[in-house]
Amino acid sequence: MKLVQVLRLPVWQQTRVVAGATGLEREVRWVHMVDHPDLLPWVQAGQLLLTTGYTWPREEEGQRALIRALGSRNLAGVGLAVPRFFDHFPEAACDEANQVHVPLLEIPWDLPFAQITEEVHRAILAEQYRMIEQSEAIHRALTRAVLEAESLQDLATTLGKHIERTVLFEDADGQILADAHFEQEEEGPRQATREHSQRSKELLVQLDRLGYMRRLRMGSSALFIPALPDLDFSGGMICPIRLKEELVGFVWITGGRHALSDLDGRAAEHAAVIAALQIARQRELASKEAQFGSTFLDSLLEGRFEATPQALERAQLLGFNLEESYRVGLFLLNEVLPLSQDGFLRRERLASQLRQRLHFLDVAPLLSVSLNRVLFLLPTWCAGERIWSALREKDLALAFGRAQVGVAGIQQSYREVLSLLPYLSMASIHYYETLLLPRVLLGDQEARRFFLEELLGRFKGQRNGKMLLETLLTWARSGFEHTSTAEKLHIHQKTLHYRLARAAELAQLNLADPETRFRLHLAAYLFSLEGKNLA
Repeated sequence: MKLVQVLRLPVWQQTRVVAGATGLEREVRWVHMVDHPDLLPWVQAGQLLLTTGYTWPREEEGQRALIRALGSRNLAGVGLAVPRFFDHFPEAACDEANQVHVPLLEIPWDLPFAQITEEVHRAILAEQYRMIEQSEAIHRALTRAVLEAESLQDLATTLGKHIERTVLFEDADGQILADAHFEQEEEGPRQATREHSQRSKELLVQLDRLGYMRRLRMGSSALFIPALPDLDFSGGMICPIRLKEELVGFVWITGGRHALSDLDGRAAEHAAVIAALQIARQRELASKEAQFGSTFLDSLLEGRFEATPQALERAQLLGFNLEESYRVGLFLLNEVLPLSQDGFLRRERLASQLRQRLHFLDVAPLLSVSLNRVLFLLPTWCAGERIWSALREKDLALAFGRAQVGVAGIQQSYREVLSLLPYLSMASIHYYETLLLPRVLLGDQEARRFFLEELLGRFKGQRNGKMLLETLLTWARSGFEHTSTAEKLHIHQKTLHYRLARAAELAQLNLADPETRFRLHLAAYLFSLEGKNLA
């Protein structure tokens, strides 16, 4: 029990805390009575020392030295029976206790020490029994959860509800795998949100500098991490998740109404064992899923997929929806081909992290690896930045083709993302649409064709489409000047205004936008080079 809890017992009603109040959160493991000239060998950490003061030094320096020595033994506190040998704790002792944060308690002389020890020991035993019961309840709940849970998220939710704290499961690199946010916790430095992976990584780096990571790698016990103001971290409990000798992740417990306790440490250790079982099961499933998913995606992208009822059923079981819109994503590693052993391991690690991230975002992990690339499908509703924010590295680039529907559409998106390879820069995310204009300016023929088609293709097959397109391009070539455009087309300016308004409506263009005008001017020049009639 903490000393502040012990002091709430009825036996302490007439006791006063006269110094060291900042240490009231110290744990009390036992109450010990010592009146001995050399009392230091007789006391241990966590003990609440009771004394009459009979053998205490009378000189100020001796009193300070004694308090400092007791503080170095990590005593929970010191209770002095007054008034008899001392009317009160000496001022020097109080001053030193405030500096070393050792609580000093003044106990009425007529209060028997035996009564204090009896009540405190009874309360400590009751608290220990309660902790054992709660620990067993948490263990049973987690054991039931692992039989029913479909993911680590279910385990995090179960544990968070039982201990009323924020719970996070992370992999060994600090990537959040699951989180359960304690709703009544005030907004704090380590909220369990899905976008805090970068902070988690920074925190693990800091823990490594402070020596905590060595203890976590070597052991399996939970550790309390104090506040780290530089990272805006208010403190928490961390426990390693191990599969045999491999460190596969961490359990974090933070927040709550009360300070973290041994119960939270036990809960973290229970959760780590259960999480290890869940991760082992997920790895086995992921291995099979990756094998089937990779084969399916390769056949889809390379044009070998046949949309038979049986094939479509297998695709649906893998999480692919033929009617959903997807982008083909491509991670490019800055590795020389053929891959070295380190390059191969890096590619496999990236594929594993991507698979975890997709699972975390509730996206079917349809991916495959080839050369220095990792390919995957991403539904349009999920932004590519949510992948990049978690996996970005300086020697890594991410690119996406356009959003497409159906087998042919996805194959088109695949061809588009492959066309971006010569233009990708490391440590960046790229989209086919955003790289289009730079590719046009660099003379990419495919980009030029798509640029013209995207900007002017809506005029195809439309009534008066050829006339409207000619008007729009002539206006661009004339520097967007109405008088000269009307003269070149031999039409009245009111007719020109009508045609431009109709062209803008048909092509969905804002003709007043400088960016649109730049594109139109470029398109007019390219269109003349193409010598093709889009209308």
